[in-house]
Amino acid sequence: MATTFKSKTAAPAPLAAARRRKGDPQGSGRMAALMLSPTLLVLALVVGYPVLAGFRESLYSRGQTLDADGFVVEGEKFVGVDNYTAIFSGDRADAFWNAFFNTTFFTVTTVVLETVIGVAMALIMQQAFRGRALVRAGILVPWAIPTAISGLLWRWIFQADGAFNALIGRQVLWTADGSESKLAVIIAEVWKTSPFIGLLVLAGLQMIPREVYEAAKVDGAGAVQRFVRITLPLVKPALLVAVLFRLLDVLRMFDLPAVLIGVNKRSVETLTMISWFESNNLRYGSAAAYSTILFLYIALVAYLFVKLLGADIIGQARDVRKREVRKREAGKKGRA
Repeated sequence: MATTFKSKTAAPAPLAAARRRKGDPQGSGRMAALMLSPTLLVLALVVGYPVLAGFRESLYSRGQTLDADGFVVEGEKFVGVDNYTAIFSGDRADAFWNAFFNTTFFTVTTVVLETVIGVAMALIMQQAFRGRALVRAGILVPWAIPTAISGLLWRWIFQADGAFNALIGRQVLWTADGSESKLAVIIAEVWKTSPFIGLLVLAGLQMIPREVYEAAKVDGAGAVQRFVRITLPLVKPALLVAVLFRLLDVLRMFDLPAVLIGVNKRSVETLTMISWFESNNLRYGSAAAYSTILFLYIALVAYLFVKLLGADIIGQARDVRKREVRKREAGKKGRA
Protein backbone atom coordinates (compact mmCIF):
# COMPACT_ATOMS: atom_id res chain seq x y z
CA MET A 1 0.00 0.00 0.00
CA ALA A 2 2.78 2.38 0.86
CA THR A 3 4.50 1.71 -2.44
CA THR A 4 1.30 2.26 -4.40
CA PHE A 5 0.56 5.52 -2.58
CA LYS A 6 4.11 6.76 -3.21
CA SER A 7 3.92 6.11 -6.95
CA LYS A 8 0.64 8.01 -7.22
CA THR A 9 2.03 11.09 -5.53
CA ALA A 10 5.29 11.06 -7.50
CA ALA A 11 3.62 10.77 -10.90
CA PRO A 12 2.69 14.47 -11.40
CA ALA A 13 6.34 15.63 -11.08
CA PRO A 14 7.60 14.02 -14.31
CA LEU A 15 4.40 15.13 -16.02
CA ALA A 16 5.00 18.72 -15.00
CA ALA A 17 8.61 18.50 -16.14
CA ALA A 18 7.46 17.12 -19.48
CA ARG A 19 5.04 19.99 -19.87
CA ARG A 20 7.81 22.47 -19.18
CA ARG A 21 10.03 20.77 -21.76
CA LYS A 22 7.26 20.92 -24.35
CA GLY A 23 6.98 24.65 -23.86
CA ASP A 24 5.06 26.48 -21.19
CA PRO A 25 4.06 29.95 -22.48
CA GLN A 26 3.94 31.38 -18.98
CA GLY A 27 7.40 30.04 -18.14
CA SER A 28 8.76 31.31 -21.45
CA GLY A 29 7.31 34.73 -20.68
CA ARG A 30 9.09 34.83 -17.32
CA MET A 31 12.37 33.79 -18.92
CA ALA A 32 11.97 36.42 -21.65
CA ALA A 33 11.27 39.11 -19.04
CA LEU A 34 14.33 38.01 -17.07
CA MET A 35 16.57 38.12 -20.14
CA LEU A 36 15.25 41.52 -21.22
CA SER A 37 15.40 43.13 -17.79
CA PRO A 38 18.96 44.56 -18.20
CA THR A 39 18.00 46.13 -21.53
CA LEU A 40 14.77 47.53 -20.10
CA LEU A 41 16.69 48.94 -17.14
CA VAL A 42 19.16 50.70 -19.44
CA LEU A 43 16.32 52.07 -21.57
CA ALA A 44 14.57 53.35 -18.45
CA LEU A 45 17.73 55.17 -17.40
CA VAL A 46 18.77 56.66 -20.75
CA VAL A 47 15.30 57.21 -22.28
CA GLY A 48 12.57 57.07 -19.65
CA TYR A 49 14.20 59.30 -17.05
CA PRO A 50 15.20 62.10 -19.51
CA VAL A 51 11.68 62.12 -20.97
CA LEU A 52 10.07 62.42 -17.55
CA ALA A 53 12.64 65.00 -16.43
CA GLY A 54 12.01 67.06 -19.57
CA PHE A 55 8.26 66.96 -19.05
CA ARG A 56 8.72 68.03 -15.44
CA GLU A 57 10.98 70.90 -16.56
CA SER A 58 8.32 72.07 -19.05
CA LEU A 59 5.94 72.74 -16.12
CA TYR A 60 8.35 75.19 -14.48
CA SER A 61 9.86 78.54 -15.30
CA ARG A 62 13.34 79.59 -14.27
CA GLY A 63 14.71 83.09 -13.89
CA GLN A 64 14.42 86.20 -11.79
CA THR A 65 11.00 87.27 -10.54
CA LEU A 66 9.64 89.67 -7.92
CA ASP A 67 7.97 88.40 -4.78
CA ALA A 68 5.08 90.07 -2.93
CA ASP A 69 7.47 92.46 -1.13
CA GLY A 70 9.19 93.56 -4.34
CA PHE A 71 12.42 91.62 -3.77
CA VAL A 72 14.15 89.81 -6.62
CA VAL A 73 13.84 86.05 -6.29
CA GLU A 74 15.87 83.73 -8.47
CA GLY A 75 14.89 80.10 -8.98
CA GLU A 76 12.22 77.97 -10.54
CA LYS A 77 8.49 78.54 -10.33
CA PHE A 78 5.68 76.13 -11.12
CA VAL A 79 3.66 77.52 -14.04
CA GLY A 80 1.66 74.44 -15.09
CA VAL A 81 0.75 74.43 -18.76
CA ASP A 82 1.62 78.10 -19.32
CA ASN A 83 4.66 77.16 -21.40
CA TYR A 84 2.45 75.07 -23.68
CA THR A 85 -0.28 77.68 -24.03
CA ALA A 86 2.37 80.28 -24.91
CA ILE A 87 3.64 78.00 -27.67
CA PHE A 88 0.26 77.35 -29.27
CA SER A 89 -1.50 80.67 -28.77
CA GLY A 90 0.89 83.09 -27.08
CA ASP A 91 3.69 85.31 -28.29
CA ARG A 92 5.70 82.32 -29.53
CA ALA A 93 2.87 80.72 -31.51
CA ASP A 94 3.98 82.15 -34.86
CA ALA A 95 7.52 80.79 -34.47
CA PHE A 96 6.21 77.40 -33.37
CA TRP A 97 3.83 76.92 -36.30
CA ASN A 98 6.51 78.04 -38.74
CA ALA A 99 8.96 75.52 -37.26
CA PHE A 100 6.27 72.83 -37.25
CA PHE A 101 5.54 73.43 -40.93
CA ASN A 102 9.23 73.40 -41.85
CA THR A 103 9.81 70.16 -39.93
CA THR A 104 6.84 68.44 -41.60
CA PHE A 105 7.75 69.80 -45.05
CA PHE A 106 11.35 68.61 -44.82
CA THR A 107 10.23 65.22 -43.53
CA VAL A 108 7.72 64.55 -46.31
CA THR A 109 9.80 65.85 -49.23
CA THR A 110 13.15 64.36 -48.24
CA VAL A 111 11.81 60.93 -47.25
CA VAL A 112 9.83 60.58 -50.49
CA LEU A 113 12.81 61.57 -52.63
CA GLU A 114 15.21 59.43 -50.61
CA THR A 115 12.94 56.40 -50.95
CA VAL A 116 12.73 56.68 -54.74
CA ILE A 117 16.44 57.38 -55.19
CA GLY A 118 17.45 54.79 -52.58
CA VAL A 119 15.48 52.02 -54.29
CA ALA A 120 17.05 52.98 -57.62
CA MET A 121 20.50 52.86 -56.01
CA ALA A 122 19.79 49.41 -54.58
CA LEU A 123 18.68 48.09 -57.98
CA ILE A 124 21.87 49.44 -59.56
CA MET A 125 24.13 48.01 -56.84
CA GLN A 126 22.48 44.61 -57.19
CA GLN A 127 23.35 44.25 -60.86
CA ALA A 128 26.44 42.30 -61.86
CA PHE A 129 28.77 44.42 -64.00
CA ARG A 130 32.43 45.35 -64.14
CA GLY A 131 33.32 47.97 -61.55
CA ARG A 132 30.33 47.21 -59.32
CA ALA A 133 32.45 47.42 -56.17
CA LEU A 134 33.63 50.90 -57.14
CA VAL A 135 30.06 52.02 -57.84
CA ARG A 136 28.87 50.67 -54.48
CA ALA A 137 31.66 52.48 -52.65
CA GLY A 138 30.91 55.73 -54.49
CA ILE A 139 27.21 55.51 -53.65
CA LEU A 140 27.87 54.88 -49.95
CA VAL A 141 30.47 57.66 -49.51
CA PRO A 142 27.93 60.50 -48.92
CA TRP A 143 26.31 58.58 -46.07
CA ALA A 144 29.70 58.04 -44.41
CA ILE A 145 30.52 61.76 -44.35
CA PRO A 146 29.63 63.47 -41.03
CA THR A 147 26.62 65.76 -41.31
CA ALA A 148 28.51 68.87 -40.23
CA ILE A 149 31.19 68.27 -42.87
CA SER A 150 28.48 67.63 -45.45
CA GLY A 151 26.81 70.93 -44.51
CA LEU A 152 30.09 72.83 -44.94
CA LEU A 153 30.66 71.15 -48.29
CA TRP A 154 27.24 72.10 -49.59
CA ARG A 155 27.57 75.62 -48.17
CA TRP A 156 30.66 76.06 -50.33
CA ILE A 157 28.75 74.68 -53.35
CA PHE A 158 25.71 76.91 -52.78
CA GLN A 159 27.51 80.18 -52.02
CA ALA A 160 26.98 83.11 -54.39
CA ASP A 161 30.13 82.39 -56.41
CA GLY A 162 29.97 78.65 -55.85
CA ALA A 163 29.84 75.68 -58.16
CA PHE A 164 26.05 75.38 -58.26
CA ASN A 165 25.46 78.91 -59.54
CA ALA A 166 28.23 78.41 -62.08
CA LEU A 167 26.51 75.23 -63.24
CA ILE A 168 23.06 76.78 -63.70
CA GLY A 169 24.45 80.11 -64.96
CA ARG A 170 22.46 82.24 -62.51
CA GLN A 171 23.14 84.18 -59.33
CA VAL A 172 20.88 82.66 -56.65
CA LEU A 173 21.32 83.32 -52.93
CA TRP A 174 20.87 79.75 -51.78
CA THR A 175 22.12 80.32 -48.24
CA ALA A 176 19.98 83.40 -47.60
CA ASP A 177 16.68 83.32 -45.71
CA GLY A 178 14.19 82.38 -48.41
CA SER A 179 12.53 79.58 -50.34
CA GLU A 180 15.82 78.82 -52.09
CA SER A 181 17.33 77.82 -48.76
CA LYS A 182 14.62 75.17 -48.32
CA LEU A 183 15.58 73.68 -51.68
CA ALA A 184 19.25 73.74 -50.73
CA VAL A 185 18.57 71.84 -47.51
CA ILE A 186 16.46 69.26 -49.37
CA ILE A 187 19.17 68.68 -51.99
CA ALA A 188 21.90 68.30 -49.36
CA GLU A 189 19.80 66.00 -47.16
CA VAL A 190 18.71 63.76 -50.03
CA TRP A 191 22.29 63.52 -51.32
CA LYS A 192 23.59 62.46 -47.94
CA THR A 193 20.98 59.97 -46.72
CA SER A 194 19.61 58.30 -49.87
CA PRO A 195 22.44 55.71 -49.68
CA PHE A 196 21.12 54.64 -46.26
CA ILE A 197 17.81 53.53 -47.73
CA GLY A 198 19.66 52.05 -50.69
CA LEU A 199 21.86 49.97 -48.39
CA LEU A 200 18.92 48.49 -46.44
CA VAL A 201 16.94 47.81 -49.60
CA LEU A 202 20.00 46.13 -51.13
CA ALA A 203 20.14 43.82 -48.11
CA GLY A 204 16.50 42.91 -48.75
CA LEU A 205 17.16 42.30 -52.45
CA GLN A 206 19.98 39.90 -51.64
CA MET A 207 17.46 37.68 -49.79
CA ILE A 208 15.24 37.16 -52.87
CA PRO A 209 16.05 33.87 -54.63
CA ARG A 210 17.06 34.22 -58.27
CA GLU A 211 14.78 31.31 -59.14
CA VAL A 212 11.77 33.54 -58.49
CA TYR A 213 12.83 35.97 -61.22
CA GLU A 214 13.71 33.15 -63.60
CA ALA A 215 10.27 31.60 -63.14
CA ALA A 216 8.65 34.99 -63.76
CA LYS A 217 10.65 35.40 -66.98
CA VAL A 218 9.51 31.97 -68.14
CA ASP A 219 5.91 33.01 -67.50
CA GLY A 220 6.44 36.07 -69.69
CA ALA A 221 6.60 38.78 -67.00
CA GLY A 222 8.38 41.95 -68.08
CA ALA A 223 10.82 44.03 -66.08
CA VAL A 224 8.11 46.35 -64.72
CA GLN A 225 5.86 43.42 -63.77
CA ARG A 226 8.73 41.66 -61.99
CA PHE A 227 9.53 44.83 -60.07
CA VAL A 228 5.93 45.50 -59.03
CA ARG A 229 4.82 41.92 -58.32
CA ILE A 230 8.05 40.37 -57.00
CA THR A 231 10.64 42.91 -55.93
CA LEU A 232 8.47 45.42 -54.07
CA PRO A 233 6.39 42.88 -52.07
CA LEU A 234 9.45 40.86 -51.03
CA VAL A 235 11.58 43.88 -50.18
CA LYS A 236 8.76 45.66 -48.35
CA PRO A 237 9.88 44.77 -44.78
CA ALA A 238 13.39 46.17 -45.29
CA LEU A 239 12.05 49.21 -47.12
CA LEU A 240 9.52 50.04 -44.39
CA VAL A 241 12.18 49.79 -41.69
CA ALA A 242 14.47 52.11 -43.69
CA VAL A 243 11.69 54.66 -44.25
CA LEU A 244 10.71 54.53 -40.57
CA PHE A 245 14.29 55.22 -39.49
CA ARG A 246 14.51 58.14 -41.90
CA LEU A 247 11.20 59.59 -40.68
CA LEU A 248 12.40 59.56 -37.09
CA ASP A 249 15.73 61.07 -38.11
CA VAL A 250 14.40 63.92 -40.27
CA LEU A 251 11.86 64.95 -37.65
CA ARG A 252 14.85 65.73 -35.41
CA MET A 253 16.72 67.65 -38.12
CA PHE A 254 19.08 70.27 -36.72
CA ASP A 255 22.73 70.12 -37.75
CA LEU A 256 22.43 70.21 -41.55
CA PRO A 257 20.27 73.38 -41.85
CA ALA A 258 22.17 75.00 -38.97
CA VAL A 259 25.52 74.53 -40.73
CA LEU A 260 24.32 75.02 -44.30
CA ILE A 261 21.97 77.99 -43.85
CA GLY A 262 22.48 79.13 -40.26
CA VAL A 263 20.45 79.37 -37.07
CA ASN A 264 17.54 81.78 -36.54
CA LYS A 265 16.67 81.58 -40.24
CA ARG A 266 12.88 81.50 -40.48
CA SER A 267 12.80 79.60 -43.76
CA VAL A 268 14.65 76.53 -42.37
CA GLU A 269 13.94 76.75 -38.66
CA THR A 270 12.80 73.38 -37.27
CA LEU A 271 11.36 72.32 -33.93
CA THR A 272 14.75 71.10 -32.76
CA MET A 273 16.38 74.39 -33.68
CA ILE A 274 13.78 76.49 -31.90
CA SER A 275 14.11 74.33 -28.79
CA TRP A 276 17.89 74.81 -28.93
CA PHE A 277 17.42 78.57 -29.28
CA GLU A 278 15.13 78.73 -26.25
CA SER A 279 17.59 76.78 -24.09
CA ASN A 280 20.47 79.04 -25.18
CA ASN A 281 18.46 81.99 -23.91
CA LEU A 282 18.03 80.24 -20.54
CA ARG A 283 14.31 79.63 -21.09
CA TYR A 284 14.57 76.00 -20.09
CA GLY A 285 10.87 75.52 -19.39
CA SER A 286 9.93 76.70 -22.86
CA ALA A 287 12.70 74.61 -24.43
CA ALA A 288 11.49 71.53 -22.55
CA ALA A 289 7.94 72.20 -23.74
CA TYR A 290 9.13 72.33 -27.37
CA SER A 291 11.07 69.10 -26.86
CA THR A 292 8.05 67.38 -25.28
CA ILE A 293 5.82 68.40 -28.18
CA LEU A 294 8.42 67.14 -30.66
CA PHE A 295 8.67 63.85 -28.76
CA LEU A 296 4.90 63.37 -28.91
CA TYR A 297 4.88 64.31 -32.60
CA ILE A 298 7.58 61.73 -33.40
CA ALA A 299 5.80 59.07 -31.34
CA LEU A 300 2.51 59.76 -33.16
CA VAL A 301 4.14 59.61 -36.61
CA ALA A 302 5.91 56.35 -35.75
CA TYR A 303 2.70 54.79 -34.39
CA LEU A 304 0.65 55.77 -37.45
CA PHE A 305 3.37 54.58 -39.80
CA VAL A 306 3.57 51.19 -38.09
CA LYS A 307 -0.20 50.69 -37.97
CA LEU A 308 -1.11 52.02 -41.41
CA LEU A 309 1.74 50.57 -43.48
CA GLY A 310 2.19 47.28 -41.67
CA ALA A 311 5.72 47.77 -40.32
CA ASP A 312 4.66 46.28 -36.99
CA ILE A 313 7.64 43.98 -36.55
CA ILE A 314 6.94 43.37 -32.86
CA GLY A 315 3.27 42.70 -33.55
CA GLN A 316 4.14 40.26 -36.33
CA ALA A 317 6.50 38.38 -34.03
CA ARG A 318 3.76 38.23 -31.38
CA ASP A 319 1.28 36.86 -33.91
CA VAL A 320 3.76 34.19 -35.01
CA ARG A 321 4.28 33.24 -31.38
CA LYS A 322 0.52 32.93 -30.82
CA ARG A 323 0.11 30.75 -33.90
CA GLU A 324 2.88 28.45 -32.70
CA VAL A 325 1.21 28.11 -29.29
CA ARG A 326 -2.13 27.30 -30.93
CA LYS A 327 -0.48 24.65 -33.11
CA ARG A 328 1.14 23.01 -30.09
CA GLU A 329 -2.14 23.02 -28.17
CA ALA A 330 -3.99 21.56 -31.16
CA GLY A 331 -1.32 18.87 -31.48
CA LYS A 332 -1.66 17.96 -27.79
CA LYS A 333 -5.43 17.68 -28.10
CA GLY A 334 -5.07 15.52 -31.22
CA ARG A 335 -2.66 13.15 -29.46
CA ALA A 336 -4.98 13.01 -26.42
